[in-house]
Amino acid sequence: MTTIRDAVRVQEVSSSYWRITFDNPPLNVVDSAILTGLRELVDRIEVDDELKVVVFDSADEDFFLAHFDMTGESLPTARAIGPSGLPGVTDVLTRLASAPVLSVAKIRGRARGVGSEFVLACDIRFASAEKAVLGQPEVGAGVIPGGGGVERLAHLVGRGRALEIIVGADDFDAQTAQRYGYINRAVPDAELDAFVDAFARRVASFDKRPLAVAKQLTNRITLPLTGHLLESQTAFGATLTWPETQRRVTKLFDKGMQRRGDLERRFGHHLAELLDD
Repeated sequence: MTTIRDAVRVQEVSSSYWRITFDNPPLNVVDSAILTGLRELVDRIEVDDELKVVVFDSADEDFFLAHFDMTGESLPTARAIGPSGLPGVTDVLTRLASAPVLSVAKIRGRARGVGSEFVLACDIRFASAEKAVLGQPEVGAGVIPGGGGVERLAHLVGRGRALEIIVGADDFDAQTAQRYGYINRAVPDAELDAFVDAFARRVASFDKRPLAVAKQLTNRITLPLTGHLLESQTAFGATLTWPETQRRVTKLFDKGMQRRGDLERRFGHHLAELLDD
């Protein structure tokens, strides 16, 4: 079992710049270890007076954050009330988005479901042009996005494209995601590390107070309402009890969900034919 320290690994590049690596084999499923590690990380981020920028990446080039742990074992952690007074995922992502520190997602591999919702809660998203895949596959699995995907996508890409992404439940390559506004940039994979590091070091060289105020002012008109986030999380929990959802989730596990294989590599493709046999 992956420990919290290993699942969310912190490298302090400098006092003003941290690199955070997700490492939760076999495919970086967002489970209790990831959620607890993120909560502890955000606790540190909120009180560090010198920190200015954090970059999130993955030790697994095929999976940035695969999706939420659908075994049910992580639900108590996901529902536990955090320091903000909000439950689990909503607490962590709301606090990260509001923290006076710039958060950058460096995306290689797949970021689906709550993995997508995590990168949407980050301030900036840079992705490998060749290796990044993003998506909100929940509807195809019988549930709905419960971690802010609906709210943040609608703001970033507009109503029509948000609905295409959510109800279509398909995978999006980095080039399409860039055109839609889902990510900031699709960067050639060979250049991604140096590009993100240079950006982070540039930001880290600036004074913290104007950075924090610039983010705060931007947040006033770009962050979703807490009430809407709670509605989505409550709706997600309700969908888990639906019999049609349980049928789909059982079928997904039968076909290889949360194990390395073709289902997890091409999740969007398999959803369209999930109940065919």
